[in-house]
Amino acid sequence: MGTIEHINNKKSYSTFIWSLSIIIPVAVAILIFLPQKLIVGTWVYMLPHVNAIFNSVTAVALFLGYIFIKNKNVKLHRLMMTIAFSLGSLFLVSYIIYHAAADSTIFGDSNGNGMLDEIELTNSLSFWRPIYVGILLSHIALAAIVVPFVLFAIYFALTEKIEKHKKIVKFTFPIWLYVSVTGVVVYFLISPFYSH
Repeated sequence: MGTIEHINNKKSYSTFIWSLSIIIPVAVAILIFLPQKLIVGTWVYMLPHVNAIFNSVTAVALFLGYIFIKNKNVKLHRLMMTIAFSLGSLFLVSYIIYHAAADSTIFGDSNGNGMLDEIELTNSLSFWRPIYVGILLSHIALAAIVVPFVLFAIYFALTEKIEKHKKIVKFTFPIWLYVSVTGVVVYFLISPFYSH
């Protein structure tokens, strides 16, 4: 009986992880592309700066977590992973609120009118635009892809399926670290164009 319950719990958790992994990007897309932005106040324009801090500290926590587990310090590894996951969750909430309430900033939009005119398209920043877009697109795509793998890695760690945990984090860790670092890079590249 215990084995059947365990399998059912595992199936329930797998269903929950995959459902959440689909719901999150769909909800983000819907909120970002709302025809009418939510009105929450000007404080919302501080959120990109807060998000950059979340991403920076997440990257540091992930790196330290990697160092700690290499040195067999499971306790500090778990602490760093808990910090990284918590900050990632806060980032997601903050990101959704910001994009549901504020128009997206366009790289190179120096006058802040929400469009790129001829001068903006041909100025010295035009060299950097494809680099920015490339980093941004890879960041967004991998951020969506990594969600279920992070959740499964946590599930395997909490249920002490360490071999499965080790197997999944071999590719989850570098993707998650890349997403965190490129989040900061994207912030620094786009931040001169924030109008608030």
